[in-house]
Amino acid sequence: MSNTGEASVNQAQSEGTAKKIGLLPLTALVISSSIGGGIFGIPSDLASGAAPGPALIAWTIVGFGVLMLSLCFNNLMKKRPDLDGIFSYAEEGFGKFGGFISGWGYWLSAWLGNVAFATMIMSAFGYFFPIFEGGQNIASIIVASIIMWGLTFIVNRGVESATILNLVITVCKLIPLFVFVIIGLFAFKMNIFTANFWGTVSSNIETGEVFNQVKNCMMVMMWVFVGIEGASILSSRAKKKSDAGKATVLGLLGLLVIYVFASIIPYGIMSQEEIASLQQPSIAYIFKEVVGPWGAAFINIGLIISLLGCWLSWTMLPGETTLLMSKKELLPKAFGRTNKANAPTFSLIVTAGLIQVFVFTFLFTDKAYNFAYSLCTASILICYVFVALYQVKLSYQNRAQKGEIGQLIIGICALIFQTWAILSSGLSYMLLCFTAYIPGIFFFIKARKEHGAAKALSQKEWLATIVIFIGAVIAVYLLATGKVQY
Repeated sequence: MSNTGEASVNQAQSEGTAKKIGLLPLTALVISSSIGGGIFGIPSDLASGAAPGPALIAWTIVGFGVLMLSLCFNNLMKKRPDLDGIFSYAEEGFGKFGGFISGWGYWLSAWLGNVAFATMIMSAFGYFFPIFEGGQNIASIIVASIIMWGLTFIVNRGVESATILNLVITVCKLIPLFVFVIIGLFAFKMNIFTANFWGTVSSNIETGEVFNQVKNCMMVMMWVFVGIEGASILSSRAKKKSDAGKATVLGLLGLLVIYVFASIIPYGIMSQEEIASLQQPSIAYIFKEVVGPWGAAFINIGLIISLLGCWLSWTMLPGETTLLMSKKELLPKAFGRTNKANAPTFSLIVTAGLIQVFVFTFLFTDKAYNFAYSLCTASILICYVFVALYQVKLSYQNRAQKGEIGQLIIGICALIFQTWAILSSGLSYMLLCFTAYIPGIFFFIKARKEHGAAKALSQKEWLATIVIFIGAVIAVYLLATGKVQY
């Protein structure tokens, strides 16, 4: 995924419950846990669909929506500390099938994010080694596969992320970005920035055209916030409970500043068309335009180290997710089996096999990175909707208590935003995710049988399954007819 929240969570937890975190260090952890490889490619992804004016409007909307979601996590974490895993909110609020839908979506998101990592890291290697140029050829597939299976082997040996590793990753992420932003501000030219500020055909601002550009930004912007749930978990490590909410808000504001500067400054250096045509990671090539070849090398080296760390962390995450789901009786017992190192071998191998299949798509599309992160984001949006729904349900049930009306409003705002994000990003990617739910439902039914359930699925669950199946059929049709590009 675009983030390393899980790694930082492991780091914070390993420090023990006795050592609490102050407001400023906690805010820094929130920021570092949410920044990953996605930001290094965001200029070209954003410029492909929007001019600077609509992009700024989109950042305002997304910033508010993600803040509402983070406040939901913060509230639920304090009210229900007994619930483990993001899918547990869906299970608690809407039954085991709801928990499965959320958990399976989170698992899909985790390993699809690894496919995006593979594409981005090979593109970065391509700057130094022409054989990997573009990151989507046979050589790239071979090396990406070796890295992927190597990381799976390491995780299967029971290796956990360490404090030093997390520190190195954080430095490699933040220093190149800060250098890029500072030097980019000096290179910024207002006449380039305002040349086509609204991206409209005529000189007049056309509301419909601007709104369409805002919608084009949704998938790109939500991708860089994937993992924000890790920030809320880290907030629980605060010295004072009041610091938790403050750190989440301050952390998000810090993230927004970094994301906005990194994505908007390029509009004042190059034209929208030039930015959109850049290879990934686009920040490297923009920096090269400003300072010369060393700039691209500087960004790419930091990105490679950062992505290797992210990839390691997010190799652990899918296995841990299915392991926890198995313990909750949402997946068969096989997913819960661990080896001597307490690693879920079966789940790790299944996940690696699926990543391998998707890595081969590098040969069939010139937008493998965009396709992978779009599916990743669509998958996790399902989980976020369930979080917002549970926030609304819990707050409504406790509406007589002090402050719960405010929490209810926060939940409603988060739900409206997540629903709009799904619709504005295009339902096609959500429908494509449904195809991956079909085998998952068979696993869910198997798990129910293993634990002696009277019925495999209830009437409502069968209805939901039919809806998912219909969505999957539509997705296959859209792919077959070329109406969905990948």
